[in-house]
Amino acid sequence: MYQCEKCGNTNPKYIGFHNGNPYCRRCILLIGKEVEYDEEYIINNSDYTLSFELSKEQKEISTQLVSNYLNNKSSFLEAVCGAGKTELVFETIKTCLMNNGRVGFAIPRRDVVIELEKRFKEVFKKSKIVSVYGGHHDVLEADIIMLTTHQLYRYNDYFDLLILDEIDAFPFKDNELLHVMMKKSIRGVHILMSATPNEREVQAYKKEGTFLTLHRRYHGHPLIIPETKVLPFGKRFIVLYYLMKLQKEHKPVFIFAPTIKKAEKLFLFLKCFVRNGEAVHSKKVERKIIIDKFRDGHLDFLVTTSILERGVTVKNLQVIIYEADHLNYDRGTLIQISGRVGRKIDAYDGRVIFVASYLSDSIKESIEKIKYENSV
Repeated sequence: MYQCEKCGNTNPKYIGFHNGNPYCRRCILLIGKEVEYDEEYIINNSDYTLSFELSKEQKEISTQLVSNYLNNKSSFLEAVCGAGKTELVFETIKTCLMNNGRVGFAIPRRDVVIELEKRFKEVFKKSKIVSVYGGHHDVLEADIIMLTTHQLYRYNDYFDLLILDEIDAFPFKDNELLHVMMKKSIRGVHILMSATPNEREVQAYKKEGTFLTLHRRYHGHPLIIPETKVLPFGKRFIVLYYLMKLQKEHKPVFIFAPTIKKAEKLFLFLKCFVRNGEAVHSKKVERKIIIDKFRDGHLDFLVTTSILERGVTVKNLQVIIYEADHLNYDRGTLIQISGRVGRKIDAYDGRVIFVASYLSDSIKESIEKIKYENSV
């Protein structure tokens, strides 16, 4: 029986033959030339600098993660949006590098990998850091490798420490192939992180005693509880009303729409009344330029799909979710989007507004979950 060396597939449905030789259809798109790694690669420098001091709760989590790593135990960290979970793994990364270990930091989305690379270079100033994603994989070795989950196939039995953030995000979520690639890339331990995991994902770690939770944001202030505006029609006008109100307060605004088509239509409507905005989504080629203009204060609002639901921090950001009752918005997505607001220590307040035709289960469950996190 043929078994794929890369993904472990044995299902005949996904096995083809070329010149009488079997190959795997399931991961054929990922297979490129084999990569040879230098076993004598020397780690440059493991030290790092933070621009702020960790809170008591953060220090406790950080210490436990290091302890688990030293005891060859993998961990699962559930931390609310804005808890500073990326900073919580820095000490474990340092410990791994000090022992000449190979570190990987994987995340499903390319845009977030690019953002994280900038942050890591500011913190680990003397370490070599590279990012690896589709179309950007000329350099594959460094002290710390930032990569999309799709690129894990390049690293077989490689990482002494692999940190995988946002495991509940597309395309990693429920993707059997990517889960296999992740497991095959690790020769040491891993740390999984999420603000919105499901119960099935955490049970094994609870049994091992390596499931860790952090219910507070790093600045100590509570999560923003969304407001709900429910009406059967006229939702675009409600969005316009709040957008104009927030513009007068000189607050930057993300307006989330559930699909690309709805985002484009909503933007066409809004720009008839309000200037200085743009629409961004996965098919927008110049989206990075647009997002950078927004960050730099040259745009007042962005109509966006879920591509900006994670990994983005903008001071004083306000959020409106158009058609929040749409099927594309499950509980986790609504929580993640809400978590874009109030992330800065000097701008911890703000507004999250759900605009919908009715209170869906996802809306109710997301608000209940946020209230619970604030009460713990």
